[in-house]
Amino acid sequence: MLRYLLSALTVFYVPLLPGCTFEPYDDVFSSNGDQFADEHESELISNGEDYYHDHHEDQDQNSSGTSDHRHHQQQRHIEDWFEEQLEDDLKWSFALNSPKTVFIMGGGEGSTAREALKHKDVEKVIMCDIDRVVVDFCRAYLTENQEAFRDKRLQIAINDAEDELKKSEEKFDVIVGDLADPLEGGPCNDLYTKYFYQQVLKPKLNENGIFVTQAGPAGILSHKQIFTSIYNTIKHVFKYVTAYTAHVPSYADSCGWVLASDQPLNLDVEKLEKRIKEKIKGKLFYLNGASIVSSTVLNKIIQTSLLEETNVITEENARFIHGQGIAR
Repeated sequence: MLRYLLSALTVFYVPLLPGCTFEPYDDVFSSNGDQFADEHESELISNGEDYYHDHHEDQDQNSSGTSDHRHHQQQRHIEDWFEEQLEDDLKWSFALNSPKTVFIMGGGEGSTAREALKHKDVEKVIMCDIDRVVVDFCRAYLTENQEAFRDKRLQIAINDAEDELKKSEEKFDVIVGDLADPLEGGPCNDLYTKYFYQQVLKPKLNENGIFVTQAGPAGILSHKQIFTSIYNTIKHVFKYVTAYTAHVPSYADSCGWVLASDQPLNLDVEKLEKRIKEKIKGKLFYLNGASIVSSTVLNKIIQTSLLEETNVITEENARFIHGQGIAR
């Protein structure tokens, strides 16, 4: 309850936080989202007609991942500006394979798109989020990301990510999972299954493409909830898989990510430093080559758990975060 209260308070008092200011814009919640199609800004490439709200309106909002819950899960960036930089810098510093095309699953607040657009070689970023309300609100008020929303390389799809990938004729250099954690009855549980990774996502990656996803809590006491299962599931689909973690102050815990590809993942400090200097426009807040590599150095407890994990996530054998974090 306290976390929900804090999340609500940050919406109204977020100007007090460093590095995160809001400025009001008119017509925030348009009836059809046509403002995204402004020829001078981002392009709305498809419209899922608020898919989640239409199909799951009878589910409990706090457990199903509707707008209030997604605001808590994915707008947590507002709660802690440090985490925002940390999480997105990690994702995109790893993905230094000179990507030209990027597909983001979720990330409706625009932070991951902002970091993707720092890459000089990027020509197109598709951000696919299921919640129009979150996208509209953040585009209008979150000044930290307004430059990204105005970037002509950004295209926005309001749709289910699985549906969007299935119907897309494109392939991508990088696909990012910036999703809510898997919750029982939640909107994106299918996006953590072996079927989705193998049959839907991987075929949409270019040769030597990279997939990276958030993978839930990764602390000493929390890493077995979903982190190890997500890692093991992805390991059954890709040849090279790396897990990495970082402490996130707003959670008072470590969070985990999983990076995967069918090409070897180059984590050499000097080469990463060179690539960051050559390929990144602007400054990375948190990372350099050494800190990227160090995030993959896991303690013995977590290493052992990753090696011993046997669960593969399927529709019939899912893992969820329940209440205080008990997985079943």
